[in-house]
Amino acid sequence: MTFANLLRYQEIFARLDQRQLSLLNPCLSRETASDLQKILTAGERTRDFFLILGGDVHLFRETPAGPCSLHSLSSGDLFGEEGFVDGGVQACCVEPIHHCDLLRFDARVLGQLLEQETSLVGPFYWAFWHSLAARMRTSNRELLKFFEVDGEFIPSPSVDLRPSDHGSFKLDINLKREVFQEQKLSSLEIQLLTAMSVERRLEADQVIFREGDAADCMYVVLSGKVRIGRQIPGAGEEALSILERGEYFGQMALLGNQPRSADARAHHNGTVVLVISRDVVRTILNPRRNAPVRLLKILCSLLAQRLRALDDKITFWHLLSGPQQSFRLGA
Repeated sequence: MTFANLLRYQEIFARLDQRQLSLLNPCLSRETASDLQKILTAGERTRDFFLILGGDVHLFRETPAGPCSLHSLSSGDLFGEEGFVDGGVQACCVEPIHHCDLLRFDARVLGQLLEQETSLVGPFYWAFWHSLAARMRTSNRELLKFFEVDGEFIPSPSVDLRPSDHGSFKLDINLKREVFQEQKLSSLEIQLLTAMSVERRLEADQVIFREGDAADCMYVVLSGKVRIGRQIPGAGEEALSILERGEYFGQMALLGNQPRSADARAHHNGTVVLVISRDVVRTILNPRRNAPVRLLKILCSLLAQRLRALDDKITFWHLLSGPQQSFRLGA
């Protein structure tokens, strides 16, 4: 069996057909790792990434207060792909938990192949999107563990402040078109997003969606700013990121009909967002045809950057909590 054929049994790469799989052999190598053998080191300048064929790995950061655990991954999961997606250094150290069987993707060879064989780009970036979104959800949950009281969460206040219908209004279509053109999207993507998005004006601190809400759309900031945050038990709101013109949000929840993993609020009075339905996103990002994928690449890059920032926050709280605190993976 070739290395590429190992991918046909992995759900995350299910969109690759046999011809596409056969093209991947030059990109792949199989490796094994055992206890305490570092696979990747935080700050390492490599864009190679890995698929776990068997076993488990531990992602963490070294700190003066001891290792800060961030993620525990198992068979079928990717890791290290942030570097491939956004070109940055590796964000975490990675060690196997006991014995681990891995498939390494050579970033240089794969990058050249994706330029030559554009039909591979969509399936790969769909895989990256799923992988990064799953880790973002884990990080969102893990952040709350620093705010437990006697092992239980203090419930956050329940306030329904969702935007009402009067927030909708009509803009000059050229103003909408400009924000998508700034992202250097294809003409097809610009046309669809401009025609099919709906404008909404918001007041300061007005809720766009709340953690746990069902999701049927994503958003892009047209003007003003949007604050992504979480209600921390006993501590109020923890802002995770402030988004400005041209930035997308809410896209994570479109994968697998997942609920919203954080709150989104207008940061300024008069903030305007464009609402893009799930059906429009699926039309543009259809992985079963050779569709433009610039938007998908942008969304993956944003997820990678936000995952890095959220893991930075977890590391910060780990340092504040001191070496006596243990960070429980998957608890």
